[in-house]
Amino acid sequence: MKKGIKTIALAMAFGVTASASFQGSNLLIEQWTGKEAQAEAAEGVQLNQTLGQNIEGGVNTGSFTGGTKDISAIASQAMPSVVSITNKSVQEMRLFGQSQAFESESRGTGIIIGQTDTELLLVTNHHVVNGADEISVGFVDGEIAEAKRKGSDTGRDLAVLSVKMEELSDKTKGAIRVIELGKSSELQVGEQVVAIGNALGYGQSVTTGIVSALNREVIIENNTNTLIQTDAAINPGNSGGALLNMDGQLVGINSAKYSDTNVEGMGYAIPVDDVVDIIEGLMNRTIREEKAPEGEQGFLGITGQDVTSDVSDAYDMPKGVYITSVEEGSGAAAAGLKKGDIITRFDGSSVGTLAELKEQLSYYKTGEQVKLTVSMAAEGEYQEQVVTVLLGKNQEK
Repeated sequence: MKKGIKTIALAMAFGVTASASFQGSNLLIEQWTGKEAQAEAAEGVQLNQTLGQNIEGGVNTGSFTGGTKDISAIASQAMPSVVSITNKSVQEMRLFGQSQAFESESRGTGIIIGQTDTELLLVTNHHVVNGADEISVGFVDGEIAEAKRKGSDTGRDLAVLSVKMEELSDKTKGAIRVIELGKSSELQVGEQVVAIGNALGYGQSVTTGIVSALNREVIIENNTNTLIQTDAAINPGNSGGALLNMDGQLVGINSAKYSDTNVEGMGYAIPVDDVVDIIEGLMNRTIREEKAPEGEQGFLGITGQDVTSDVSDAYDMPKGVYITSVEEGSGAAAAGLKKGDIITRFDGSSVGTLAELKEQLSYYKTGEQVKLTVSMAAEGEYQEQVVTVLLGKNQEK
């Protein structure tokens, strides 16, 4: 992505060392185009394309047998693939001159997209789980389980979650289903679709409508996304839910974030064809359970400042962490990073703020290598590059 550069004064330095982070894992996903994605492992999970199969000892991956179904049939077959998501976080606010913390709770929807021997994989919207201290998911049989975020892509508003298979009962494993993917590229304007989601947090509900428009460009927080427009109701809580074709296949990921609340019948969904590679990359990550011991945490060697949504919109800059200085002799300096570059991804997961970067970094040790996606200034535009940084030791400690 290229963006024009405008001058902006960004202050407030930081020394990076921290965080809830992830690393590439051992999953292999075969796209429904028949091409194998390049992954690091010999064994892995596939996005479901096969009709009528079950995963031995795991969840049902069966799909519809036959042609177009009516709405009730689609709902009964797809409901086991859709989960409710609860995001709990602690927020701080100032009251009467004092800082007070309170627990905040929000709800959304997710879709079961894969399974390995050890984990169940879900996709949802990034904004559904952003800032979460605790994530829980509710399945079709009423069971609730804890989930961990494997990674996010903030630009496409996507996140992949993981639930440990060992924490699911045999009853739940038999009740849930890995969804089957369709092709959003085959949708036509006027075609009927079905939306399923946790509307307003009341539980799963089903709405239907038509494809109102395709390739609709929508700009939010300085990110332009090409979406499916539908008149099927997509309300708060529906975010991360499934948009299905009349064969019951997933063709879109609903997002209330993009929906226009001032106009009836204008909802949006992310086309699945456009984000297979992104979902694949997020699925192929391993959650790091423990932070690096104090004194062993890796050090980038930069100071920086958040590029917030307001700054991004006002100055046409990518969201991320703006580098205000680079420490001489650091891994960042050796990788060619410089003042004015903007870090947008850390080891494959989106970075929107300095706090997120520090949180992810805290799980990595000195001597490890990480890949950073960085927007660099070149001839009046920002151009994305991927650089590998060898993490050093913080000499100030």
